[in-house]
Amino acid sequence: MSRAQIVIVGAGMAGASLAARIAPHASVVLLEAEDQPGYHATGRSAAFWEETYGGPGVFPLTEKSGPYLRDNGFLAPRGALNIGRESDRAKVEAFVRRFEGLGAGIELVERDVMEARVPGLRDEWTCASWGPSCADIDVGGLHSHFLALTKRHGGEVRVRSRLVAAGRRAGGWTLGLEGGSRLDCEVLVNAAGAWADPVARIAGAAPRGITPLRRTVAQLRTVPVAPGTLPLTLDINEGFYFKPESGRIWLSPHDETPTAPCDAAPEEMDVAVAIDRLQGVVDWKVEAVERKWAGLRSFAPDRLPVYGFDTKVPGFFWCAGQGGFGIQTAPAGAALAAGLLLGTGPGMADGIDPATYAPTRFE
Repeated sequence: MSRAQIVIVGAGMAGASLAARIAPHASVVLLEAEDQPGYHATGRSAAFWEETYGGPGVFPLTEKSGPYLRDNGFLAPRGALNIGRESDRAKVEAFVRRFEGLGAGIELVERDVMEARVPGLRDEWTCASWGPSCADIDVGGLHSHFLALTKRHGGEVRVRSRLVAAGRRAGGWTLGLEGGSRLDCEVLVNAAGAWADPVARIAGAAPRGITPLRRTVAQLRTVPVAPGTLPLTLDINEGFYFKPESGRIWLSPHDETPTAPCDAAPEEMDVAVAIDRLQGVVDWKVEAVERKWAGLRSFAPDRLPVYGFDTKVPGFFWCAGQGGFGIQTAPAGAALAAGLLLGTGPGMADGIDPATYAPTRFE
C-alpha cells in the first residue's frame, strides 16, 4: 500500500498539466493505464493553437494559455483561414463579429488574400476570416515539459496502472489498480479523457455524459508540395481542415463519430471523404496517403470542459471533457483546476468564471 495526497487518473495533457501545477504544493501520483503517458488523444493531436477553436466558451482558456505557450517556446507562427463560399458570407461575417467582440485579432478577408495564402484555391471559395495569431504547438515538447515539472517537484508517474476500483474511506480513498496493487489518497482526480465517465462510475460518481468522438487525420503527399507558409485552413461549415507538416499535408474531414473508449483507428471511408473534400478546395494532386490515424476527442454535452469537485461524492474532482482544444487550453485549464483543487486561486486563469466549467451545471 502507498499513499499520496492527490491521485490523478490519466497522464495525458490534462492530467500532466494539472500535476505540474499541484506538485509543488501537494504529493501527487499520476496514474496511466498505458505503457506511456499521452498515448491516446495527446499523442494524436493535429497540433495547433487557434484562438477561435472551440467557440466563445473555450476562448478565455485559449487566450489565457497563449502567453505561457509562447514564452516557453511551444508555439511557432502559422495563421488560420476559416474559408467559405459566397453562400457562406453571412456566416463568415458573423464569425468575425463574434470573436472581434471577445478581443480576438481576426478580420474578414476576400479572395485576393485567400489566393495569396492558399495556392491553387478553387474559384468558389470567396471569403474568409484571417487569424494571424494561430500557431503550431509542439505537443510532445509541452507534454514532456509538464511531466518533467511534475517529477522535479516530487510527483510520481506510474504507467501500466489502470484504475479498477475506488472505495471511500475516512478522509479519502483506497484505490485498486490492475495487477493488484493499492494506493491511498485524499483526493481522486478524474483526468481520464475518453474514459472519464467510466472512471466516475468506478468511484461511485454520476457520469456527466462525456462522449468520445473519433477524429481522423491523414498525412498526404501532394503535387505541388505543400508550402511551409500555408496557413491552417478550415471550412467555416466544419467539413475539413488542413495544414502543412514538413512538406506534407495533415488533413482531417472534421469527423466526430461517437464511439466507445478505445485505441481509436481511422476508417478508410473517413480518409476518402477527407481527400474528396480537399480536392473541392484546391487543385492539387494527391499522390499518396503516407500515414493515417485517429484519436478520441471527449466532449461534455455543452462541449465545454468540466473542472471542479463533484458535489455528491466527497474528494472526487473532475478535470475532463477538454474535447479537441485540450492542448491549446492546457496551461490555463490546469491553473483553473489547481486553484479549485487546492483553494489557492486561479493564477493565470484570473478573470475566468469557474462556474462556467463546474460539474454542477449538469445537475
